[in-house]
Amino acid sequence: MSSQKSLSRRNFIHSSLATLATVSIVPRSVMGGPGRTAPSDQLTKAVIGVGGMGRGHVKYTDARLLAVCDVDKGHLQRALKMSGPEVKGYHDFREVLERDDIDVVHIATPPHWHALMSIAAAEAGKDIWCEKPMTRTIGEGRQVVKAVQQYDRIFRINTWFRFRARFYGFGTEVKPLKKIVQNGLLGWPIKATINGATGFGWKFYWSGKTVLPPQPVPPELDYDFWLGPAPYKPYHPHRVHGTFRGYWDYDGGGLGDMGQHYIDPVQYLLDKDDDSPIEIDVDAPQQHPDAVGAWRRINLKYADGCEIILDGENKDKDAPFLEGPDGKVWPGLRSDIPNLQQKLATLPDPEPQLIDFPRAVRTRQKFALNEQNGHRSCTLVNLGKIAVRLGRKLYFDPKTQRFINDDEADRLAEQPMRAPWHV
Repeated sequence: MSSQKSLSRRNFIHSSLATLATVSIVPRSVMGGPGRTAPSDQLTKAVIGVGGMGRGHVKYTDARLLAVCDVDKGHLQRALKMSGPEVKGYHDFREVLERDDIDVVHIATPPHWHALMSIAAAEAGKDIWCEKPMTRTIGEGRQVVKAVQQYDRIFRINTWFRFRARFYGFGTEVKPLKKIVQNGLLGWPIKATINGATGFGWKFYWSGKTVLPPQPVPPELDYDFWLGPAPYKPYHPHRVHGTFRGYWDYDGGGLGDMGQHYIDPVQYLLDKDDDSPIEIDVDAPQQHPDAVGAWRRINLKYADGCEIILDGENKDKDAPFLEGPDGKVWPGLRSDIPNLQQKLATLPDPEPQLIDFPRAVRTRQKFALNEQNGHRSCTLVNLGKIAVRLGRKLYFDPKTQRFINDDEADRLAEQPMRAPWHV
């Protein structure tokens, strides 16, 4: 894809949608009348990125699928074979956004595309279902929040452990843990330890390779478009598709890919949806500038003394998941709190959350895990990634969302995109 083509199509979208900032846009499905879908009918959607996770969403019944998109012809053809006759395939996501009959776009690309596509979708009047991590950098996250709110869109991150299902291997849902914390059974402040004992192995096998001899690009892949806003690097199969997670340009290893699944519920438990840590300490070997490596420990500390410990080597496998001055809780709701189960039965439940995404789209109410709290939990992931890359303690301002007197860290939080792409 040439730069000229990129710019011309992008300029078309921006110019044709320039008025969106001043109006409140609702999907076709919430408006009746001739030629419009009745409110009782399904929403319509497109899936952008159908290599792995995205192809898994082709058969989801949350909305009627009308389009799939991928820069790999093999991925695209496999997705089309799974789809109905009304589904059209696209190479360029911007052509999908130009369609006025699509309500929701599901973004299942590698993370280096999440921000740019989310912002473009918001500008195009689409609601957004985005895979985790929400964005690859902190600065991109702020821009997504701004665009989603400016264009009055409904946004959700595809991690659900704060409101539904059990933690991986944890043995309980979040609801009883939230009841324990919000009713003061542990006291305050609280330390949360996330490690192998709580189901998280950090997927260190998603490290990158430090020697990648250039190889020919396969004919089915538009590698330049796959890179998009990421810096140009010669093609090697380990850079793309499932193993892209091992490179800083596209993700951040197991922490980048899976971290938001585990850290977001802890943010919810600690009532930190509008806050971020002020200190980030790390124990990690020196990192390669391109390939993600392993790390041993990350400590995220809030101004009120609460801490989140990411125990990468599972050193503290017997540590409680949640620990306060008045009590402890381990996986499976094991606790040193006397008569915990009886107490839980008498305590008030957490406030209800809107966890039905189609309903959120139809009623224009925020989804339970949206652009705001999703950005904050993704910021926890990105703070950890930056600390690992720099190998030293960092100090962060939760209000400005910038590092304190640390230009090097800020540069990693505000990385530029490869021209002509930008947000």
